[in-house]
Amino acid sequence: MALQITNLSKTYPNGVQALKNVTLTIPKGMYGLLGPNGAGKSTLMRILATLQEPDSGSAHLSDIDVVNQKEEVRKTLGYLPQEFGVYPKASAESLLDYFAVLKGITNRASRKEVVEALLRQTNLWEVRKQKLGGFSGGMRQRFGVAVALLGNPKLLIVDEPTAGLDPAERVRFLNLLSELGENSVVILSTHIVEDVSELCTNMAIINKGQILLEAQPLQAVAALQGHIWRKLIEKKTLPFLEQEHQVISTKLLSGRTLVHIYSQEDPGNGFELIEPDLEDVYFSTMAGYYSANTQKEVLS
Repeated sequence: MALQITNLSKTYPNGVQALKNVTLTIPKGMYGLLGPNGAGKSTLMRILATLQEPDSGSAHLSDIDVVNQKEEVRKTLGYLPQEFGVYPKASAESLLDYFAVLKGITNRASRKEVVEALLRQTNLWEVRKQKLGGFSGGMRQRFGVAVALLGNPKLLIVDEPTAGLDPAERVRFLNLLSELGENSVVILSTHIVEDVSELCTNMAIINKGQILLEAQPLQAVAALQGHIWRKLIEKKTLPFLEQEHQVISTKLLSGRTLVHIYSQEDPGNGFELIEPDLEDVYFSTMAGYYSANTQKEVLS
């Protein structure tokens, strides 16, 4: 099973072109869609979740036409949007039972079994009687996954799922997601690089509605070996450095600025060669210094 997206485009009435001929092949397993806020990720997710119409292009989940067979898609779709609202006065158990009815699980005994299994899977069984209004952000996200998993979906879409979670909740949530990719196509849409590096075997980077890179994270990182250098500088010297080198990222460190640059040769001047990571891939791609051709050249 795979999701094939071909030349999807979407322009909003205000003139913003959210997607520009997006083409992706998304296999079974965890797939990361990485990009900054406003890159087009949520638009793509809403189209795949049958909530929006594209202007052109197609998407197929095996033999299901995602754009034109919406009811068929919804039978096998799980969707956790970025903003997931809950009824604060309802308990997790009662609300999940209600959603199960809406999903078509009408047999009471079967529904009870499904609800219990999902609450246990998302580690919410012990708090099943609590009102959702008292849940933490991570607990609400896990409840959202429980709702999304009703009906054993073959396509699961989660949009910015770890934004706002504390570190412990984030780890619990990511562990849960990693278990789900064994039998389904799971798309993780996020601007957090670590989410993709820890979970996904395949990924794409999107910006301004266009796919900049489609790759396997480990191979993408390997392609940058020998090309990422760093140096600790005074912030005031950064503009001069940017004129001389291909700066991909900066961050404050102990009152100074840590600079990463992309260079195929030793830049000298005190720069230190480092082991690249997926964050370096992301920033190099966003800056235009890294592409699929770079990866092919280095790995060939």
